[in-house]
Amino acid sequence: MKFFLIALLVVGVLAWLVLGRTSSSRQWSVNSKIQKLNYLDDPNSEVTPMVNDDLALDTLPKTESEWKKKLTPEQYYVLREKGTEFAGTGEYSDSKEQGVYLCAGCGQALFSSETKFESGTGWPSFWKPINEHSVDAHEDNTLFMSRTEVVCSRCQGHLGHVFDDGPMPTGLRYCLNSAALKMEKAKQ
Repeated sequence: MKFFLIALLVVGVLAWLVLGRTSSSRQWSVNSKIQKLNYLDDPNSEVTPMVNDDLALDTLPKTESEWKKKLTPEQYYVLREKGTEFAGTGEYSDSKEQGVYLCAGCGQALFSSETKFESGTGWPSFWKPINEHSVDAHEDNTLFMSRTEVVCSRCQGHLGHVFDDGPMPTGLRYCLNSAALKMEKAKQ
């Protein structure tokens, strides 16, 4: 019995070392790709980024009770409590509409439909934010793994995570919750 417990402990430590290093190298890879992104506006883009400049930072809710009044329960769970909606259940997971995806919390422009792609994950996925200042990335070590969390740079609402398994030209996959987004459709 002692041999079994020692062997189990050794296997656990080895797995932790291997997986921990893999997660750390993936974290580094994602962060370096984010830093290298070129956010030059595409002059051939048919989608014009919309920003809700009417909503200044000082008008954002300041307390959690104010956020609860402003957001739906699902939006509050995702944006303020860093929750995740079930895969395939979100409004935008299969959307092919053209336009700009805004933060459901503050209205800031985050992603263009031109960078949206089908990732097969069940969540809306994009390969690049609308500009370099629209989202912030933070290390997330919850759930026994190392990931990169993506938040709105204006209200700091949780959007989802970014991974290094996306399509070119960035190689990134911004995997987001539909509840954290609102779509502003492109003008016809």
